[in-house]
Amino acid sequence: MIKAILIFNNHGKPRLIRFYEYFAEDVQQQIIRETFHLVSKRDDNVCNFLEGGSLIGGSDYKLIYRHYATLYFVFCVDSSESELGILDLIQVFVETLDKCFENVCELDLIFHMDKVHFILQEVVMGGMVLETNMNEIVGQVELQNRMEKSEGGFSAAPARAVSAVKNMNLPEMPRNINIGDINIKVPSLSPF
Repeated sequence: MIKAILIFNNHGKPRLIRFYEYFAEDVQQQIIRETFHLVSKRDDNVCNFLEGGSLIGGSDYKLIYRHYATLYFVFCVDSSESELGILDLIQVFVETLDKCFENVCELDLIFHMDKVHFILQEVVMGGMVLETNMNEIVGQVELQNRMEKSEGGFSAAPARAVSAVKNMNLPEMPRNINIGDINIKVPSLSPF
């Protein structure tokens, strides 16, 4: 089972943190620091998995990571997970991000955090792998984008209504509003 997914830059700044097991916030921060120190000091030509740090469970857990440009993608897993399977999962996740953001970079993770979390939830939920087919994941992301665009008109409606009322320039407040068979009496209000 996947216990945590950590993405941080070359300087140790977290860009995405997802724990699937409860840890207090100060312990989470220690895990992030320890994981960064374990992973960042390793040479690029060595194996991409190592035993988990003392905070995340020691020898019962493994850290499986990939380093792409300025980002480390680290999956903390228990001993039941396949190292090569998780490396492949990291590759699928990164390629999906790359497809969705057209050449993904650290800034995409910062400015589109909601979309990154959505993509991650399509891949892993509750520490269990849901989907490894990149085309299926991208299809769900595109469907979500279409839904957001279609709802954009509805979500912007309250702001447009308030703006329209403010720009009406009414000489006095209406006392009665008649809409078809509906008659609304407006109480005396102070002007805006």
